[in-house]
This record gives sequence, structure tokens and C-alpha cells, in this order.
Amino acid sequence: MSDRESEFRTFAAARMESLRGLAYLTCGDWQTAEDAVMSALSKLYVRWSRVENPEAYARTAVVRAAIDETRRPWWRRERAHGHALPDRVVPDGAPVVDERLRMRAALGRLPAKQRAVIVLRFLEGLSVQQTASTLKFPEGTVKVYTARGLETLRQILGTELEACHEAAV
Repeated sequence: MSDRESEFRTFAAARMESLRGLAYLTCGDWQTAEDAVMSALSKLYVRWSRVENPEAYARTAVVRAAIDETRRPWWRRERAHGHALPDRVVPDGAPVVDERLRMRAALGRLPAKQRAVIVLRFLEGLSVQQTASTLKFPEGTVKVYTARGLETLRQILGTELEACHEAAV
């Protein structure tokens, strides 16, 4: 195995889960997220020796691939719908899971580009400039998508809370 290949494998192994999580939050489907990550990593591998910042390149490629998947699902002929059982018993994380599901459902109601901006800004912790660079948007567009996305999330989550309170009364 060459040094180049070894470096790439080390990078891919270290970043796989975070890239997969980023893709999932962007597109909302684990299988599509895996496809987006594999596509991004295969593009990165071909360009590995020429890429100055592999982290930024991978993040950009994953988000773009995930957005493309949500735009063009019609070209995919097969989708896996099976759910694998866990290998080991894990503690009940119901309270955390409920909040994650609620947030995931709210994120899923945002348009793909707004969702990508929100995920990159607040879950990946990127600045406006880094997000703009990643998505190849002007910084002003990132700011507008951030504001609109957050406002939509507030409305969605606020409506859910009101409905829960009314149901409880």
C-alpha cells in the first residue's frame, strides 16, 4: 500500500462517522447519507494528492451529494428499507431520542439548501464564511438562509409545543 493510499484510508476512517452524520442531517435518510459519503470519498481519493484541505473538500462534497440525492430521487432504482438489529444491548435513551426525532422532523421540513446551511452552521460549527465556501454560496445567501431556516424551525417547534399543551389540557 502506498503512503498516499495509507493517508487517505486514515483520513476516511477518522472522518467516516461525522461525514455520515452530516449527510444524514442534510438529506434525512441513512442509506442516502451513506451513498453521499461514499460518492464524496471516491471523488476525494482521485484528487487526494492535489487537495489542500481534505476536511473542507470532504464536507463540501458530502453536503452537495446529499442535496443532489434529495433533488433527484427518481433516478435511484433500488432503496434498502431493512433495519438491522443492534449487535449489543444499549441503555434506554428515550428522552434524548424524542428530542432528536423532534428536531430531525423539524429539519426535514426545511428546504434542502436551508437545511444544509443550518446543519453546517450549528451542528458542524462552521462560520458564515466557511459555510459559504463549502456550499459555494455568497455570504449574504448563507445569512439569509440561516435567518429563514431558524425562523421556520422556531415556527415548527413552537406549533408542536402549543399542540402538546392543548392536548394535555
